Amino acid sequence: MSGLLDKKVQAQSLVDVVAERIEAAIISGALEPGSRLSEQALAASLGVSRGPLREAIRRLEGRKLLQRTPNIGVRVAALSLKDLNELLQVREALEGMAAGLAAKNMTDAEIAALQGLLEKHGQQKSVQEGKGYYQESKDFDFHFRIVTGSRNERLGEMLMGDLYHLLRIYRYKSSTKPGRAQQALQEHEEIVAAIARRDSTAAEAKMREHLRNARLYVEEQLAAPPATPAPAAAKTAPAGRVRSLSGAPKR
Repeated sequence: MSGLLDKKVQAQSLVDVVAERIEAAIISGALEPGSRLSEQALAASLGVSRGPLREAIRRLEGRKLLQRTPNIGVRVAALSLKDLNELLQVREALEGMAAGLAAKNMTDAEIAALQGLLEKHGQQKSVQEGKGYYQESKDFDFHFRIVTGSRNERLGEMLMGDLYHLLRIYRYKSSTKPGRAQQALQEHEEIVAAIARRDSTAAEAKMREHLRNARLYVEEQLAAPPATPAPAAAKTAPAGRVRSLSGAPKR
């Protein structure tokens, strides 16, 4: 019995690793929204068989990061500018409320842990160089901790439900704007400072300002004209696009 359990854990662990690697590539933009996935190329790049790869893909479909279309295959999920703008407007109001509640309900230990998390975020090479602000999901995500700290389960269901992972793509994308990564970190620190003071009004206002700034950056990026295609000889082969899956963004 113990041998069977050991085998099951190992298989699940491999799926976890593959799913995490692909998710990180999607969030960082190495796999762009709307791009089609090649199972053969991914399996070769990651050095795994089709079985765990397909299970990882199904898991990411459940997180709404990948979409499967009959007779077409699997693509990275994408949001239209209109959909994204509407979602971020709602998020601004709801997460502002969550920050206000967190100022009342988070424990001192949780606030201290949140401050420690931001210190680690500030040590990211990409943040220091202003190239991007990558956050892992759940407990490693500043916004996730704020929503959890609000102690409002309904808010949690609305903000951390189906579109949580998909919105992380656009959150990271906005942080790649020159100067935005460091500004976003500073805004996070101001939100935590308000929460630490137990100032719910300031915490809500700071969170809304932070998300409004992020939304404006995203709108600007998505509305920009597409880049001029590279000459045919310089185009990267499909197999080369997935080589970046060998590691997540530097943290």
